[in-house]
Order: sequence, then structure tokens, then C-alpha cells
Amino acid sequence: MRTSVFALAASLAALASAKEKAVDMKLKAELYDSGARHEHIMALKHQTWAELDAAGVYDSTQYKKFPSSKLDYVPCTKGYASYIPGDAKYTFRCNNLDLYDFKTHAELGSGSGRGAGSWGWTSPKGREFVAIAQEDGTAFAEVTNKGKLVYLGRLPQYTTAQPSLWREIKGYKSYILIGSEAVNHGVQIFDLAKLQDVEPASPKVFTNEKDLDGWWNEGLPVGRSHNVVTNEEKKYGVAVGFQPRTGPLRAGLVFFDLTDPKNPKTLGGSGEDGFDVTDKQNIRIISNTSYEGASYTHQGWVLDPNWQQYLILDDEYDEYDAAGLGADGYPITYIWDISSLEKPKQTGYYKGLRRGIDHNQFIKDGFSYQSNYGLGLSILDLRSVPFDPTGKRIKEVAYFDVHPEDDNAPGGGNVTFTGTWSHYPFFPSGYIVINTMDRGAFVVKRTPASWWPF
Repeated sequence: MRTSVFALAASLAALASAKEKAVDMKLKAELYDSGARHEHIMALKHQTWAELDAAGVYDSTQYKKFPSSKLDYVPCTKGYASYIPGDAKYTFRCNNLDLYDFKTHAELGSGSGRGAGSWGWTSPKGREFVAIAQEDGTAFAEVTNKGKLVYLGRLPQYTTAQPSLWREIKGYKSYILIGSEAVNHGVQIFDLAKLQDVEPASPKVFTNEKDLDGWWNEGLPVGRSHNVVTNEEKKYGVAVGFQPRTGPLRAGLVFFDLTDPKNPKTLGGSGEDGFDVTDKQNIRIISNTSYEGASYTHQGWVLDPNWQQYLILDDEYDEYDAAGLGADGYPITYIWDISSLEKPKQTGYYKGLRRGIDHNQFIKDGFSYQSNYGLGLSILDLRSVPFDPTGKRIKEVAYFDVHPEDDNAPGGGNVTFTGTWSHYPFFPSGYIVINTMDRGAFVVKRTPASWWPF
């Protein structure tokens, strides 16, 4: 009997790990290397956003303010949190996350709103500051010990660039790096430590000419990038997904040294996929692997930053494209065993509970915090993955839906590009800032009860 059980378990494990597949090199060249899929998705987003703009959705002044002076916080009760009781527009589906504050993009100093990325920094004295990307720049705020957002000012988009909703932020020590798809934007480098001296009664509009600590543009053909990444241990930054794709690096990666953030230096780059970047001047491919339903591999995070055995991955287009596991429109979180970089294995997956599209996720202490567009913030318990990499034991332990407009849609949400782009979940206080594309920024925190499985 024991032999039969072992054989069955081995068979099931083989089935679960048989999801990865060889890359279709012709399709890769035609759809991905050419940029056709990337441009197609950007066009879809522009169309969606133009329709929402025409409908007045992005005028954040229409959204009612959170009554901070009257409410300490709004508890998630019986699956809902509402700061204007009885009004469906301000009633948010939730589970195990309470609402502490909300500020519209207008309250955060933006003339056009449309939130994108976000990042934060905790000062040596424990003060928590957040950078909130918007179409026309980046807003700065402090998250108080009561979970309130206090607006401190903003940094406009780079002087030579036009507004762009694509604006991503990552941190390096007390600095943030801001990249954008806007032509001539480059990468802004700004020290958030400056915010410690700003009086909330007099928010400061910083300037690119006087207040930037650094700016890097050398490796970007026309000054645009899709995202930026940093490595504090190795003291470098990376710009990814730049345009156009006609140069030697195509739309791959370009590295720059951050030993002195005020004087970043280009290190090298590559236009290939799946590489060893130890030597920035001689980057080599390690492997190139596809998977069932692959449509637009978007973003991932390692489960354990020390062991780095598992990669948790999302595909931004499989739900929209009705491909593979995402064909029914429920967001898929893919699990990859990357113990062997030469032969990574897709061991399993988790299917979301409501229909929508996944976008940016970050992992903290074995939990994945996911910004899934109209579905809002979803928190998954991934601690079972090391002993059950099929994903069958993954549980959603909390969520906060920032987009009530689609609550009654089939499956509980729309498969479209609206809602939350990103969030920041790493503050020691436990407060999470959710940046949304239409309304503004929410502050939530886990319900103070024993449900959180530590």
C-alpha cells in the first residue's frame, strides 16, 4: 500500500511540474522580441483609459474625502468597509483588512491623477514615508502611527518629458528611483530623507533642477523605460523594457552603478532573456523557458530572499487573452522552482477567487501582496509552498477591493485594466498604501484579531 501511495504521489508531482515547455522561437521573435505584444497591450490600455477619461472617472475631485477627523478607521465588518455608510460608491468588499485613510489624487497634489507605482521608506526614527506615482509626477506623504496619510509635496515628471501614466518606483536606501514610459524622462533619483524636514502645513513642490539627487539616462535610447529595479547589496539599479527595440540591447536590461546615487554610471546590459548578470559587460543566457498559457509574463518575486528556491510569477495578459489556466478570467499565480536556473520547473499555481487581472505583487514573510487591478489588494499565504509546491494549500487570507463599480459583474469583477496598479506593503507598522489609477491612495491594515497565521 505504501508503495502504491508513493507511486501515485510521484505521478501527481510529475503532472504538476509538467507545465513548463520549450520556447516557440518563431512566436517569440514575431510577438515578443518585435515588441508587438507589448505595443498591443499598451494600445488596449490607452483605449480603456481614454474611455474611462471620457466618462469622467479620472477626475478624482468627484470622490468624497475620508472623514479623518471623525473616524480613526473603518473596520471590515461582514465583508464590507464603508466610510460613507449606505453609499455603494464608498462601500468596499474586504476580508481581514480595515480601512484607515483615503486621499484623492487631487488631495495628493496631482492635476490629472491616474496612479501607477509606489514605494516607501522608513526613517531611522521609525517615520514612514511613501512615494505615490501619478500621471504628472510623484506625490509624497507620511503615514502616521494612526494610519493617516499626510501630504508633504511632490516631484513633477522630468522637465523634458510629457505626462505618462506609466511611472514605476523602487527604493535604494533612503533614495527612490522613478522611471517612466515617457520619452526623455530618464530615471529620477530622489532622497526621501528630505521629507523629514517638510512641514505638512506647507507642502513642497520639489523641482528637477534644484532638488533631484541624481538623474540617469545614458543607457536609454530615447529616455523611456517600463520599470526600474534595484539591488542594494550589489549597489546597482536596472532599467527594463526600454524603447525602441532597434538597438543592440533591444528592450532588455541596462544596469547602472548606484555606489554614488548622485553620480550613477552605466555598467552594461543585454537584450536577451534568462541571463547571468554577474559580469555586466559580458551577460550570458542561462536558460529560456515558456509555460502553458504564456501570454505576457509580467512580474515576479522570490518567495524567500535568502534561499531563492521558488519564484512567484504573474502573467498580465493570460486572463484577458483567455489563455491556458487563465482562460476563465480568474487571475493565476504561477509557482516556479528555480533551484536549477538552467532548468526551472513550473511546479504549480494558485487561481484567484474573483475574476480580474493580476499586475504587481511583492512578497513579505511568506505572504504575497498582490495589486490585481479592479480586484484591489489580495494577500495570499504562500508558506506551504516549500513542502507543497503544487499550490494546492495556498490560501487567500485577506483582501480589499478598491473598485466597487464591478462588484456585481459575473465572477465578482471585470477583466480589464482599471483599479490598483501597485501598493507598498513593507512598512514595519503593518500599514499598506494602495495606489489606484482612478481615485487616489488607500491605507489599510490587517484586522486586529488572531486570524493572521503567524
